[in-house]
This record gives sequence, C-alpha cells and structure tokens, in this order.
Amino acid sequence: MTQAPAALTVPELESVYDLLAQAIDRAGADKTSLFLVKLALLNANALADVERFRAHLDAALQDL
Repeated sequence: MTQAPAALTVPELESVYDLLAQAIDRAGADKTSLFLVKLALLNANALADVERFRAHLDAALQDL
C-alpha cells in the first residue's frame, strides 16, 4: 500500500506563501507569468505524476 505524502502544516503553508510572494516581487510584473510557469514545471517534475499535477491545476482554478 502506498503511503500518502505528508501535508504541510498551516505555519509551513504560510511560509510557502510568503516565499512565493517574495519571489513574485523579485521576478517583477513583466516576468511573473514566466516565473510561475517555470515554478509549475519544476514542481510538476518533482511530483513526477501527471494526474496529480492535473488535479492540482484543477484545484488552483477553482473560485478564481
């Protein structure tokens, strides 16, 4: 049986949010889209699971 990956705690998610916000600021408004695509591809590769990535995309698109 495959063990589910551990989820981040709320404080860890807050740290991730802060890191992401800082990185978006560093990328600048003209490079934000490129930065987010690069980040998504790096994370998709780390996930190594197209269907999980697709599920994450669907979840992120909810309630925009």
